[in-house]
Amino acid sequence: MTEERTQIPFSQDAALVLALAGTAMAFSCSAEDEAERWLRAMRMHGLVGRTLQALGVGESQLMTASEPRPGRPPLGPAVVDYAAARAQDYAIRRGAHVVGTTELLFALLELYGRMFDRALYLRGASREELLERLSTVAAETVPVTGNGA
Repeated sequence: MTEERTQIPFSQDAALVLALAGTAMAFSCSAEDEAERWLRAMRMHGLVGRTLQALGVGESQLMTASEPRPGRPPLGPAVVDYAAARAQDYAIRRGAHVVGTTELLFALLELYGRMFDRALYLRGASREELLERLSTVAAETVPVTGNGA
């Protein structure tokens, strides 16, 4: 018996980030390089992109070397599908109707850990700053309902 996986659609921004990352992963020489490429794609799209830009994370050249070096080997093109699946899981758990860049960010933080933190650090930001600002922005965009209490 096969387990059916619940599927919810990706927002346009999250789908675009996945598409950009899908093309970029083939050119990565390390997992660190992949994390940087994800960050470059994310900073231009969706709530996470706006938050990264507000933190001053700008467009810049890749910081990692273009030639293979000792370190963690790249996770490869399959990482895009895995990140998408993990982002779906996060969205489903929070009862979302679409998978956004926020869920994708959490999937990437899980996948790359300190490597993603380093990519942020090289651009003058930290995971803590990003998550704090993201939670503030998300709280500001939630509609207020009820009797005004």
